[in-house]
Amino acid sequence: QVQLVESGGGLVQAGGSLTLSCAASGRTFSNYAMGWFRQAPGKEREFVAAISRTSTSTNYADSVKGRFTISRDNAKNTMYLQMKSVKLEDTAVYYCAAGVTIARVTTTPFQWGQGTQVTVSS
Repeated sequence: QVQLVESGGGLVQAGGSLTLSCAASGRTFSNYAMGWFRQAPGKEREFVAAISRTSTSTNYADSVKGRFTISRDNAKNTMYLQMKSVKLEDTAVYYCAAGVTIARVTTTPFQWGQGTQVTVSS
C-alpha cells in the first residue's frame, strides 16, 4: 500500500493563492495515478483534479478549471495542487488519493490521505 500525507492547508483570503502537497511513501509513487478531492461541511466529498502516472494527462472539475493546477514530481514522491483565485466556496477539507489509472482515481481511488483544511475568508 502507499501512504499519503497532505500538507499546506490553511487560511487564505478570497482571490488569493495556496499550494497543497501530498507526500507518498511505501510503494513506488510513479506506479499510481493521483487525484485531489474535497469535502465541504454538510456536503459529500467531490472530485477536484487528477493526474496520470507520468503527468501526460490531467482532469479537472468544472468548478476549478482554469484556477487550480495539479502536478506531480515522481522523483520527490509528491503531488501538488496549486490553487489560484480562490473563492469562498473552495473552503473544504482537501484529500489526496491514489488509483490504478487516471480514470479509476477519479471514481474509485484505493487509498486516501487524512486531509488538510483549506478555509477561504472574505
